[in-house]
Amino acid sequence: MLIFDHQGNPLRSARAAVNGTRLHYRMGGSGEPVVLLHGVPKTGYHWRHIVPLLTPNYTVVVPDLRGLGDSFSAEEGYDTVTLSEDIAQLMDSLGHREYRVVGEDWGAATAYQLAARYPDRVRQLVYQEALLAGFGWEDTTHLTRSNVSQGSFVFHLGFFFKPDVPELLISGHEREFITWWLKNEAYNVDALTAEALDEYVRCYSSPGSLRAMLSIYRASLDDADSNHLAARTPLDIPVLAVGGQFAIGADTERQMREVARDVRGIVLATGHQVAEEAPAETAAAYLEFFRTLPSS
Repeated sequence: MLIFDHQGNPLRSARAAVNGTRLHYRMGGSGEPVVLLHGVPKTGYHWRHIVPLLTPNYTVVVPDLRGLGDSFSAEEGYDTVTLSEDIAQLMDSLGHREYRVVGEDWGAATAYQLAARYPDRVRQLVYQEALLAGFGWEDTTHLTRSNVSQGSFVFHLGFFFKPDVPELLISGHEREFITWWLKNEAYNVDALTAEALDEYVRCYSSPGSLRAMLSIYRASLDDADSNHLAARTPLDIPVLAVGGQFAIGADTERQMREVARDVRGIVLATGHQVAEEAPAETAAAYLEFFRTLPSS
């Protein structure tokens, strides 16, 4: 599925051999590089509305995470340390030594690890609508009256951790499951168009993609250990924490203040799918944040 820049030109689509796998990515625009990392059950197509608002001033790189979208499936390597290394090597292969990183959901967790592991390369971090393993992620899995009544009960983590059963129950029902999941987490459900849902279903119905998605969740205990270790050295780079008012909200900023020194936060009137529900406001927040850093 094509993503277009501000002039209506499709981004270049390609694959790169990195870190023992092959990542699909799209790239376009001009200026300093910005990497956009999607979560699940999404692909780089999640950023289709944001891209043309950035390409007038920035070179935008939009990868599909390992095993997802049109990236190749791999047998292992779905923890966020490995996912972040994929992106570091991709950017090296494209000739970008320094860059900004924007991540949402699991892409945000990956972006955090990328910034923690490569503080000399990541100039700014946007951490959007994510629960960082080891910093509150686990609490949302508790079956409590408060979690259920507030809509913050992340039931699917425990479900996804069970080997084989999710594959059995979701396979053949990817459309029903993904549509319900994404719309359940959204505030403006009309923002999730049939075209976007078709693209996500296409990708997560392809061989290996469902296993890859589940493997990301199943690595979260290791991610918690990696995040605690990384947090011993707080990030020095500027961080923008973006939350959806009807989803994770201000808790994105709370998490980042536990792992970074220079944090500012913003909460937009959306659910979890911020970039799809309010793209103009989301991109404006990014651009304002980016302008606080002098050009390299």
